[in-house]
Amino acid sequence: MLLGTCAPLPGVYDQIKILGELRVVTRGGPLSFYRDVDGSPQGPEFELAQRFADELGVRLKITAVRSYAEIYAALRTGRAHLAAAGLKVPVKAIPGVAFGPTYQRVREHLVYLRGAIRPSSLAEIGNGDLEIAAGSSHAKALRAARDAIPGLAWMENASTDSQVLLGGVAAGEIDYTIADSMEFAIAHDEHPDLRIAFDFPVEQSLAWAASTHDLDFLRDVTWYFSRLTTDGELAAIVNRYYGRPEDPEFADNGGFMRHLQSRLPLYRKWFEEAAEQSSQDWRLLAAIGYQESKWNPGASSASGARGLMQLTVKSASEARVTNPADPRQSIFGGARYFGAVYAKIPARIPEPDRTWFALAAYNIGYGHLEDARRLAQKAGHDPDSWGDVREFLPLLEQEYWYTQTENGYARGWEPVRYVDNVRGYRDMLEWAWGSNNVSLNNNVSLN
Repeated sequence: MLLGTCAPLPGVYDQIKILGELRVVTRGGPLSFYRDVDGSPQGPEFELAQRFADELGVRLKITAVRSYAEIYAALRTGRAHLAAAGLKVPVKAIPGVAFGPTYQRVREHLVYLRGAIRPSSLAEIGNGDLEIAAGSSHAKALRAARDAIPGLAWMENASTDSQVLLGGVAAGEIDYTIADSMEFAIAHDEHPDLRIAFDFPVEQSLAWAASTHDLDFLRDVTWYFSRLTTDGELAAIVNRYYGRPEDPEFADNGGFMRHLQSRLPLYRKWFEEAAEQSSQDWRLLAAIGYQESKWNPGASSASGARGLMQLTVKSASEARVTNPADPRQSIFGGARYFGAVYAKIPARIPEPDRTWFALAAYNIGYGHLEDARRLAQKAGHDPDSWGDVREFLPLLEQEYWYTQTENGYARGWEPVRYVDNVRGYRDMLEWAWGSNNVSLNNNVSLN
């Protein structure tokens, strides 16, 4: 209607109020926007955009595209009011696009594998293999360095991304790659042996972008980030996604036997009752509980999961749990939720694979599991075999693969590790409460 009149288009702020929604364009991936285990949207850019929409009193409409060219086109044509996609402010201006205030600065690291020789500069790489993703901003740093190091050589891989290359360094397949601080933080969770050799001297700025047609709107964005910074909310969001966990409960991998004696006796009866009601193995439910919280009913996660079985707001509601901090409610609710997930797994899949698939879906979400099964099938592998599908789940972290799926990016290495851990804990529980009537100490009888 507006285009059919001679009246000028309203400003961006007025458009947002008329539409009742803030239209944001982004890219799917760990640095901006993805779907969590229960299908709810997650990601640092999503969270920042949702808070901004809430301040404006409108709903958020977020659209993920595949390329930066699509992002800038959406701004220039007015299909999006904002771009929030972990954008690095370019040195050269982009026609029709203006950037807001810097809300985070990132450094580029040269990354190597622990135990290898650590270079202190690019000049010390020698004949080592240095590989980066083609088209990435990292090539700019290398080209600038080549003036001083004429023999500097590297490979630009057009069929991969930084996360894959970081995995290649961790596997010993390549010697070095370059990653910015956020990319490294994400990869280090999966590959703890990755190390930073040195930082490149120039920091890069991240900012939101908008059309140049209404620079007043960018002033509103500037005030928004100023408030977030002053209140400490921006730092909290960044730490939630890229910080290291500080809870010693989750850093202690050797405490299972101690917790088996001190904590499990408090909850064993409820695990057994919940298992009986849902026709499940109580040891499996207890193993899930240990993996989720170390049998700590007060546990909580950055994503909002709470309680002994780490139920999200959505999964708790589906499992009829009103107080996730109540260990009995959490155990019975977790059993119901796991039973519902298990029922979604095709009945034709034999045991134990059906259970392993259900565990993976409990961790990553059924939609992401189905994405991995489809990728396995397309590659000629058996989508009903856990052994086959577990090889494809980590591919959901790689842009080349997750852009081919229905549900997009997921931390695909997590369900693989999750299933392995739960299987291990269940095996230890079967040993402890087996037919031999083992007693761990004088106070705890395991039968």
